[in-house]
Amino acid sequence: MDLKGNKLTWLGHATFLIQTAGGKTVIIDPWVKGNPKCPDSQKNIKKLDVMLITHGHGDHIGDAIDLIHQHQPMVVGMPELCGWFQKKGAKHVSGMNKGGTQEVGDIKVTMVHANHSSGIEDGGQLIYGGAAAGYVVELPGGLKIYHAGDTNVFGDMAIIRDIYAPEICMLPIGDHYTMSPREAAYACNLLKPRAVIPMHYGTFPVLRGTPAELKKLVQGIEIIEMSPGETRS
Repeated sequence: MDLKGNKLTWLGHATFLIQTAGGKTVIIDPWVKGNPKCPDSQKNIKKLDVMLITHGHGDHIGDAIDLIHQHQPMVVGMPELCGWFQKKGAKHVSGMNKGGTQEVGDIKVTMVHANHSSGIEDGGQLIYGGAAAGYVVELPGGLKIYHAGDTNVFGDMAIIRDIYAPEICMLPIGDHYTMSPREAAYACNLLKPRAVIPMHYGTFPVLRGTPAELKKLVQGIEIIEMSPGETRS
């Protein structure tokens, strides 16, 4: 897996940290301190320039507010999410919606569809967080990665392939709340990437899908089973 000078670290569950070839640090769905799969050595994010949020569930925004207060990164997400983050102290937000593309730092971000819910728990209330989404991110060097967020498989993943052609896809496989390996294998056939990194599995007993199951169902695509805290470059 050639990342063209960029570095990709999986912090467990759906949280990824990207260090771009241009020196920027990007986090997708920041859940670290309360994430049982995130190694203790990785729970302190020392530098952060950009934060991408797929939806408002606690296992995807659990550390967003703390990291915003600490680093004031540019926060990208649905307008409803960004508005909520502003109320919580975010000074730099750039809300967008599905089908839109924007440049943030040295990356290009396209928001794409996902099928999931998106509610924010805040003070005992459930607040609407806009629709759930995924991201196609173009990194320095032209590498395109797709973080699907929490989703089932949907036929329009073929449109993501045809328009954006991501080379590496991060797909949930845990089942119960997202795709299982069976649906993720179908998603692989629609997306046709060079490689897939399974995510959103094993964090809790109910997330029972495994990379081994996915590997049995997929041919011609590299399945990269990363360990929490592992970095690829």
